Amino acid sequence: MRRLVIRPGGIGDIILSMPAIAHLSPSEVWTRAEMLPFFSNAKSIAASGIDSLGYFGAPDLGGFDEIHTWYGAQREDFRAALDALHPKVFWYDALPQDGNQHAADFFATQVQAPTPATPRIGVEAQPNRLIWIHPFSGGAKKNWPLENYHQLAGYLRATGRSVEFIAAPHQAGIIPGARIVEDLKELASLLSGGQLYIGNDSGITHLAAACGAATLAVFLNTNPGVWGPRGHRVEVLDNPSVGQVLDAALTQSGFG
Repeated sequence: MRRLVIRPGGIGDIILSMPAIAHLSPSEVWTRAEMLPFFSNAKSIAASGIDSLGYFGAPDLGGFDEIHTWYGAQREDFRAALDALHPKVFWYDALPQDGNQHAADFFATQVQAPTPATPRIGVEAQPNRLIWIHPFSGGAKKNWPLENYHQLAGYLRATGRSVEFIAAPHQAGIIPGARIVEDLKELASLLSGGQLYIGNDSGITHLAAACGAATLAVFLNTNPGVWGPRGHRVEVLDNPSVGQVLDAALTQSGFG
């Protein structure tokens, strides 16, 4: 059975879908370009040609027995074009509809995968004993104040711990001296080898949790019961003070 899985969305959305995708045992995955290293046989949605379906031709889908897609489910014209092109298409809502169900379980339930679902990303850790801080996210409303992160970093450094900020290339000028990482697989290796990761409700926080890093996730406006990162060493802090995050960080990283 050759299955194609199409999964667009943010980094966090895709990571939370990983248990569902793994359950489908796809022959190929089409997803956002940054996530390609985490799938064995994948191409970017942009490169697949699926965006042009119904307008400028169609990608070759004849080699797949089934298509499972979180892409285009709410677009009637796209659905009609893909259903006409392939006889066996399974459509899934890309976002949870129930505020009482965790997103990873929602996606898993869609494909009849076991729950509770916990994403896992296997990478070779780069041991570094650093506390990594990523103070950004996909939306400003989800960001704990940047000055709080700087204050937290100062307190942690005063205890003898090594702290490093991480940022994407387009965020380079915001925090002078931050480690700029473009490749998500490299970043996962760094985070999994670190002492602790601290960040907002973001795709990078989900990445840290999924690759096994000790993770402190700071949530402000989103519901952690739906969107909280899942992992074996994850703690979610809801609207915390600097002191509360510091206490949690000291506990997670040890008092020595």
